[in-house]
Amino acid sequence: MGAGLYSLLGLASSHAGMHIPLAFLIGAIAASFSVYSYAKLGSAYPSSGGAATFTVMSFGPGVISGGLNIFQYVAYLIAAALYAAGFVEYTNTLFGGNLSPVTLNLITVAIIVICAFINLLGASLVGRAEAFAIGLVVISLLVFSAMGIHQGDFKGFSMGEGSLEGILVAAGLLYINFQGFGVVTNSSSAMKQPQKELPVAMFSALILVTIAYLAVSFAVVLLMPLESIQAHSGHVLAVAAQMVAGKAGFIAISISALLACAAAVNATIFAASNIAADVANKKEVSEMLGSRVLKNKLHALTISCIGVILLALIFPLNEVGQMASLAFLLVYAAITYGHIRVHKTTGANPKILWCAIVINLSLFTALFLNTIKTAPSSAISLIIALFASFGIETLYRLKKQATMNKPKD
Repeated sequence: MGAGLYSLLGLASSHAGMHIPLAFLIGAIAASFSVYSYAKLGSAYPSSGGAATFTVMSFGPGVISGGLNIFQYVAYLIAAALYAAGFVEYTNTLFGGNLSPVTLNLITVAIIVICAFINLLGASLVGRAEAFAIGLVVISLLVFSAMGIHQGDFKGFSMGEGSLEGILVAAGLLYINFQGFGVVTNSSSAMKQPQKELPVAMFSALILVTIAYLAVSFAVVLLMPLESIQAHSGHVLAVAAQMVAGKAGFIAISISALLACAAAVNATIFAASNIAADVANKKEVSEMLGSRVLKNKLHALTISCIGVILLALIFPLNEVGQMASLAFLLVYAAITYGHIRVHKTTGANPKILWCAIVINLSLFTALFLNTIKTAPSSAISLIIALFASFGIETLYRLKKQATMNKPKD
């Protein structure tokens, strides 16, 4: 369940207006093609490394797979930073928006460290914690949606104006809410029958969260005028819930947001650090990650934790949200392109894979062009991260090669 649902609705409305449900639907359709690609790859190559393994199987060990895995690792850290920022936003909202910047920074650090600690206790505990948190989140969102739609002003409701470009930008921005399907593949090695269980799990999740996103966003646009949605950008659902059920609704949805964001931080750090499990046995996943970052579980969690903290403290919620969606749109397009190279092994339909690539790159382009205008620092930072990922991987491989070729005394 994408925690971005709680924190990105306001930003999405600044592009799509009241067409937020349509933007979610477009995002879901786009994600379905990538889900197909990842489900096929995960079934063919089950591992705890998930997509990190897919790149090696598709492109072979080298700079391309290694650089892409570094960038993918960074993308997970950015996403975790977004969820941590959402957690802090709703914590501040619960306290009337009166918490000091220092207190907010301390809360940011605390939630990230706690989630990293939970990951140390193993995949089983992570799974139980996720199930508990998301179960409560789903119930609260369904109740809110039902009450919101029931109390919504259908007669006075108007979709208003909205450009196709704005809706596509919003769809690209909200795409991060479907990012969870990539995380699921990291659990494929723990499944008894991944060929059967993984596709069912991924498509079931996509369908369920899409229904939830459409219901929640539809309730919001029925309850709140556009100006109000944008005015309460980072905590729209809490305000909408207060309109439905007063203070109790406000508190219930705020707590739901905290659970969703904490669960998302937990799962995303789990996915990023789980790359280490593959690196430990398959150094070709990334020379740089294997030798410097992901030496073992504890080291991986420590580096991941520090990275997420820095990103969450440096970038505002809206900017880190744009960066996260851009990063995963690019990663999913690249991995699906690699999938085409091995589609005969996985049994995937290449036409569906090409659709995934075209759709992801189209949404990426729309969102990236908008980000250059609205938050150029985010766009520049992402490009630097992309080039640095491949540059660092190249340097590490050249260094290793030079060491191997150096004559022994």
